[in-house]
Amino acid sequence: MSSKFLPVLIVGGSGVVGSQAARIIRRLHPTLPIAIGGRDLGRAEAVAREVGGAVGVSVDLSRPDLGLGDAPRFSAVVIFLKDEKLSSMRYAQRHGIPYISLSSGTFEVGPEMAQYIHAPDSAPILLASHWLAGAAIFPILDFAKAYEAIDTIRIGVLLDEEDMGGPAALADYNRITGLAPAALTVADGKFHWAGGEDSKARFRSVDGVELEATAYSPFDVMALSARTNASDIRLDLAYSVSASRRRGEPFSTEIAIDIKGRDKHGELVDRRYEIVHPQGQAPLTALGVALAVERMLGLEGGAAPTPGLYLPEVLIEPAYYVRRMKEFGASFAERTPAA
Repeated sequence: MSSKFLPVLIVGGSGVVGSQAARIIRRLHPTLPIAIGGRDLGRAEAVAREVGGAVGVSVDLSRPDLGLGDAPRFSAVVIFLKDEKLSSMRYAQRHGIPYISLSSGTFEVGPEMAQYIHAPDSAPILLASHWLAGAAIFPILDFAKAYEAIDTIRIGVLLDEEDMGGPAALADYNRITGLAPAALTVADGKFHWAGGEDSKARFRSVDGVELEATAYSPFDVMALSARTNASDIRLDLAYSVSASRRRGEPFSTEIAIDIKGRDKHGELVDRRYEIVHPQGQAPLTALGVALAVERMLGLEGGAAPTPGLYLPEVLIEPAYYVRRMKEFGASFAERTPAA
């Protein structure tokens, strides 16, 4: 079934997370062709050989054709780094193929939106700059099915100091934390930019240790506001030591979610959910991208989307996403908030 497609171009596919995404796509769809794109052709070709059914290509984001020519060659474009010229997005629009981006902060999403608005009928555009490409928002939306109404969503995420990933991930982190004047939150039903002392928080790790954290705003906050209408939403990031490393094990990544609201019987509910992946952030990010690719190509969850501007949670079923997270190694636990 998948062999009818041209290759999916993964720009940054030879990096830490991009190469994992290619491997997960290959596991989910053994015959789907993949093109590993990077500045270093030799490295891209090496990853392509490891993935199988893939080719390596040299990509130059300074050129409108990405250095790939103008002939139709790909079925979709995924980019794992910040494209300051939006060359990759314009390339996808010219060829009428799906585009998936991952590296924008909430405060810098304007250029992508303007580019879409000026060519709205050209291609489906997926903005997936959520925490780990959806690893927090999809579980939240799945948990939310048990609530009649949600008042508060607090998300705490832990990125281990040894788990930053490759140079592109580090560049994104430094750019977003260095340039963002504040982090988007929702407080008392209003969008609020938390900065200075207001941005400081505490994160309770899965082993009960409290760590310093700071408000951070991937797309989850604005997306959850649109979907749940909760009056208080905030995501805090702890860049520290994970519970597994405190036990003398390799680093892991942690997501702690506190949801307050009313259940289907009108009773007040206050629950804490904890998600851990023992191999850190890269497998979850890679999985989110792989699930986005299969959905944008119509390989899962219905027909391929028509040209438009999308967030992943409007296209992918939360229960399916959570099931895949568990299949790929994430553990889930539910606790009382004080536990």
